[in-house]
Amino acid sequence: MVWKPHVTVAAVVEREGRFLMVEERPEGGAVVYNQPAGHLDPGESLTHAVIRETREETAWGFQPEALVGVYLWQPDPADTERSFLRIAFTGSLTEHDPNQALDQEIIRTCWKRPEELEGHAVGLRSPLVMRCIRDYQAGHRYPLALLGHLLPPGCP
Repeated sequence: MVWKPHVTVAAVVEREGRFLMVEERPEGGAVVYNQPAGHLDPGESLTHAVIRETREETAWGFQPEALVGVYLWQPDPADTERSFLRIAFTGSLTEHDPNQALDQEIIRTCWKRPEELEGHAVGLRSPLVMRCIRDYQAGHRYPLALLGHLLPPGCP
């Protein structure tokens, strides 16, 4: 059996102490908070994936400026089908299209302080949500050039 973690990207965006979040109902389950995030598509660069996912889930344009971190999450180490490799970016928001429909699983976008997320009745999509926020708050920023060898030819 070959182990194949799901590769996901996430956008960590902060404004005045609040973080851009999506409230979502993944696969018809419980409502949770997450950063704008999603899976890498075949042939897509990591930066293009986070730009696309942010647009699809929030209707905001996103310009990646740095990496926050790379994280491996295995909810159940015995279940190799459910392993996730998350690449978290930080950057700035650009244009917004309030008329754009959001992804089907997204209920709404919102801005939350970390303490609101930790104490809220709505859960988090994964423990990586707060880990990314804490690493961002700790100043973790790595150059996008680290991804140079992971980009398809011709991608930024």
